[in-house]
Amino acid sequence: MKKTILIIIAIVASLGVIGYVLTKNKAENKAKTDIVAIKNASVSVKTATVKTEGVSLDFVANGNFEPIQELTFSAEKSGKVIRVLAKEGDYVNVGQTLVIVRSDVINVNAQTAKAAYDNAKSDYSRYENAFKTGGVTKQQLDQAKLGLTNAQANLTQANINVGDTHLKAPIKGFINKKYIEPGSILTGMPATPLFDIVNVSKLKLNVNVNENQVASLKKGNKVTVSSSVFPDKTFSGTITFIASKADETLNFPVEIEIANNSDNSLKAGMYGTASFGSHQKQELKVVPRNAFVGSVSSNQIFVVENGIAKLKKVTAGRILGDQVEIVDGLSDGDIVIVTGQINLQDGNAVEIIK
Repeated sequence: MKKTILIIIAIVASLGVIGYVLTKNKAENKAKTDIVAIKNASVSVKTATVKTEGVSLDFVANGNFEPIQELTFSAEKSGKVIRVLAKEGDYVNVGQTLVIVRSDVINVNAQTAKAAYDNAKSDYSRYENAFKTGGVTKQQLDQAKLGLTNAQANLTQANINVGDTHLKAPIKGFINKKYIEPGSILTGMPATPLFDIVNVSKLKLNVNVNENQVASLKKGNKVTVSSSVFPDKTFSGTITFIASKADETLNFPVEIEIANNSDNSLKAGMYGTASFGSHQKQELKVVPRNAFVGSVSSNQIFVVENGIAKLKKVTAGRILGDQVEIVDGLSDGDIVIVTGQINLQDGNAVEIIK
């Protein structure tokens, strides 16, 4: 009996020890879980400090290259194409014959007009001599002169028609597209397109700048231009146009003319970047461009206050490379979030990572 009681006491004691250990482990696990939960509730972000510093006023603007001249060359008159003397990719000069149109009827008309002109000229000479001796009246002489004038006009028109059978390039450049083949029938109304001609000996880069940037620009200013296709090359450009009125986005269109290199490596439609150098610095309050939620135009930035993300409305000024001027809404020393905003809402706890 005594032995049984001892066994029962031992079992109860063992169960008590086991219960104590389990309770202690549960409390420790709960504490660890609570710490993890608190940590996981914080969003990991990177930050930067708002500061006023001397900032270069140089800026860049992007756009696409356009040809200095481009034209869809069309037929003015009707006719049948006999020969096509240019193909896509050919370089042509002003006045170069590109197409020959059937001309047999036109040539006959020109010969007839020439014969009529020669006859009218001979008649007028004969009447003029006769008038001097009184053989014809002044009215008859005037009639002969009118006939000569009309015959000369008809001959001039006939010669123009002959010239129109050889269609010549009105501008220099490359044939970018050909629309006709031998045997094509041309119509004057509506005009039949023949070729697209583009002149890329010079190019235009059209960019947009804001009101703060446009104030420092003048026509004739030199600009450095680059293309992502040729990262090791730069081109010299000249500002040829600055809009007097902003567009619907409140930006000002600016046109820059660039001389292409000898092998015309720059092509119309390529992406280009213009670098405007002012060689000036100004003390400005700035933040990194990626501090803005979405884009600079949103004017919204997250600021860290006591470990909490606060969404603030700011007024952005000039975009200066990877920095943006802050006109209002932030103070020097404010901590702004530059990465991790996609996971944030106003009031979230944050953990700053290096």
